Amino acid sequence: MEKQEELLHHRDQLPSSTTPNTPQRRRVVPRLVGLLGIISCLWLTLHWLPVAYPTFRISPCHQHTRPAHDELSPNGGKAATNQASTESERVPFEAHIMSKCPDAHDCIRELVVPTMERVSDKVDFKLSFIATVSNESSDVVCMHGPGECIGDMLMLCAANLPFQPEDAPAQSQTPTVRYLGFATCLISSYQDIPDRPLVEQCALEHGIDFDALNECVSQQDDDPNKPTQDGPLSGIRLLRESARHSADLGVRTSCTVRLDEKVWCVRDGGTWKDCAKEGEGSKVDILVDEIEKLWGQRN
Repeated sequence: MEKQEELLHHRDQLPSSTTPNTPQRRRVVPRLVGLLGIISCLWLTLHWLPVAYPTFRISPCHQHTRPAHDELSPNGGKAATNQASTESERVPFEAHIMSKCPDAHDCIRELVVPTMERVSDKVDFKLSFIATVSNESSDVVCMHGPGECIGDMLMLCAANLPFQPEDAPAQSQTPTVRYLGFATCLISSYQDIPDRPLVEQCALEHGIDFDALNECVSQQDDDPNKPTQDGPLSGIRLLRESARHSADLGVRTSCTVRLDEKVWCVRDGGTWKDCAKEGEGSKVDILVDEIEKLWGQRN
């Protein structure tokens, strides 16, 4: 821009001349300015192109039973335009995952997000996490290591942070489209969880307060017997409660999708398994139709 202004300044200051080359010289300068502008736009466009997803190594993500010892619209599509009444009874829709699991990436991208883009106003969506919780201590063990526990906590903290829009009188929790978008952003580069640049980028893209996230994940007040609503928001307590919830339901595989309190479909080892509707439940249209039917029965 400075170069353009300088060139324009020089153009305005060109002395009058009676030589026959003057009109040609004046035409060359604005052409040069235009060329520089085009080059600048191309550079910015190429500079901000999204980075290609890494090649994923597919491996099954099962929770192993063992004692514990001493981490929209989301996919860039259009959100649902037909908003259901806020007083309607929404259909429970839940995905149980491990944040650093490749099956979680496939499950969220291929089934959960496309479904939410179409019927987010008709479901009560929840992300839950699979980990091993000790009954004798406050320890939590994640299958893919401590980094995964941090990733799980980041997503849970994002979902539970206070949120108050400028035009809303009351404070609530983070809207689903924001925290699901944030979670999807992290999972898209799950191998880099919990690297700070990735977390900062995803938080910025989806309007999540990074400092509040960091405070929640770093919270040392993690008394397992203390309710989550008491005291500061604690990522470790949120993860403990979420992991116990998954365990109580007998969910051990990431990713397990549940609809209306029943297992709908499982993504395991890079393939869909145990899907409803005679195995067709992994298709977005089938899942959307079922949600529409359940919602219609209740409203």
